[in-house]
Amino acid sequence: MTSRTMKLGLNLVANGAHGGGWRMPDALLGAAMDIGMWKTLAREAERAKFHMMFWADGMAVRSSAKDNAQLSYDSRIDVFEPMTLLSALSAVTEHMGYIATVSTTYYEPFTVARLFASLDHITEGRVGWNVVTSWSEQEALNYNRDKHMEHGARYRRAQEFVDVVFGLWDSYEDDAFIRNQATGQYFDPAKIHVPDHRGEHFKVRGPLNARRPIQGYPVIVQAGSSGPGQDLAGRIAELVYTMQKSLPEAQAFYAGVKEKVAAQGRSPDHALIMPGVMPIMADTMQEARDLNERLQELIHPQLGLAALYPSFGDLSGYDLDAPVPQMLADTNSLKSEHAKLARNLAANQGLTIRQLINQRSASGHHVIVGTPESIADEMSDWFLNRGCDGWNILPPYFPGPVRDIFDKLIPALQRRGVFHREYEGRTLRENLGLPRPEHPARRKAAAAE
Repeated sequence: MTSRTMKLGLNLVANGAHGGGWRMPDALLGAAMDIGMWKTLAREAERAKFHMMFWADGMAVRSSAKDNAQLSYDSRIDVFEPMTLLSALSAVTEHMGYIATVSTTYYEPFTVARLFASLDHITEGRVGWNVVTSWSEQEALNYNRDKHMEHGARYRRAQEFVDVVFGLWDSYEDDAFIRNQATGQYFDPAKIHVPDHRGEHFKVRGPLNARRPIQGYPVIVQAGSSGPGQDLAGRIAELVYTMQKSLPEAQAFYAGVKEKVAAQGRSPDHALIMPGVMPIMADTMQEARDLNERLQELIHPQLGLAALYPSFGDLSGYDLDAPVPQMLADTNSLKSEHAKLARNLAANQGLTIRQLINQRSASGHHVIVGTPESIADEMSDWFLNRGCDGWNILPPYFPGPVRDIFDKLIPALQRRGVFHREYEGRTLRENLGLPRPEHPARRKAAAAE
């Protein structure tokens, strides 16, 4: 076992992360809202020593399909709301953490602070908040808007939103609730701190009607790869969820984010970089290639064309076997480098639209086709060469590939000494090796001594 070990999250997407996965003969139909399956997977993931389950959620049917006929090929329509789901799953596990996505664009800070404070106590310190600004126009239409807020404005709102939430979590010092039955005093009035925030986007008085979270703050996760997204990550993120497809690209991103973290006066070791990966795995390389080919064949063209829209525009009028046209500027939905990279990649490789659909089958994440041993080798190579601090693993469908991850891939990583065999602590922070944030009042008092 190396002194530094990778962190692993299980990123569970609807009926599986691969667009064609749900059509496999051994796939569990309706898995997305099968609570029995989710409870079973949570228990099995904990036995495999996963650090967490992760939901990259949205607050809408997020699709760029041009009509309901095209939308009808999308298997990511019916999904659980993650905060509700993690409440249920945390009750059947004891050590594994849960990361829930909550948007700073369509929630209010007090609501988010209260939800996560409650869940951190309910789970005994095992939750994290994936801070997103939302990217889809569909979400705007569900929340009293005619269009999505401009990208830069979303991130300015997010910066302030997070500050308000932190202030609300710090409404009380850790030992504020004295509950003195003899005197009748429930909390120490010297240890309450009313935020009374007044800013550009929010006016929130407080205090929060909940004690400070067990972890101080739930683990803060950030998933933006654009310039403003990386700036936000540098300031607040303790876990960065990202998408890279090659080790050099991953190493450059890793170094860049760590530099931004250090520039904020934070330890780079306290911001864990975890790209997404989809393993297409079988016992032999040929079987893995055959499985990958079968999955690709099951991606309906209408689903693929809808997925390409944010980066490439409407390609439905083009021959699927013709080269990808280079045609559109950035949209307000996606300002990350991934849309630009996708267009450049398509042009440089001379891809046809059909080939591009197949390449994008994992929503832009890295796909590794191979055996448990070869996949473990590549994951270890990225980790040991500072391309990542761990991985968010996206199974292509349920439940077979997930069980193969538990039974075959995890032991292969453990044999290489890069993944732990036991949990290091009780809270998610302890298991990830992250410090517990000290209350600002305590920091201020310590500095004055």
